[in-house]
Amino acid sequence: QVQLVESGGGLVQAGGSLRLSCVVSGSFFSINNIGWHRQAPGNQRELVAGVNSGGSTNYADFAKGRFTISRDNAKNTVYLQMNSLKPEDTAVYYCNADVRSGLSIRSTKNYWGQGTQVTVSS
Repeated sequence: QVQLVESGGGLVQAGGSLRLSCVVSGSFFSINNIGWHRQAPGNQRELVAGVNSGGSTNYADFAKGRFTISRDNAKNTVYLQMNSLKPEDTAVYYCNADVRSGLSIRSTKNYWGQGTQVTVSS
């Protein structure tokens, strides 16, 4: 059973920084795309940043220049470094990953973590 477990959320003042981590555990062959989404109360879940198996990254416009996504394949972990945080960054941040369980690409499934709360005070 594949599990995604996030950590690193918390309360921070505007202008501060947080580093989120997401560890993928369980039995699997490889992790393809992995990234972060967020959902604020009353809003839809939105993409924050993603990184593919080759290391190419993509960011939402609001994240560019402030957030940095990285992955450590040896640790099956993805990170999100968030700097210059703003009150509007307050949300639950979710890790999302496409995980292949076997040699066939058809064995790829999408998984979500349980989320970690980020609160930015003004």
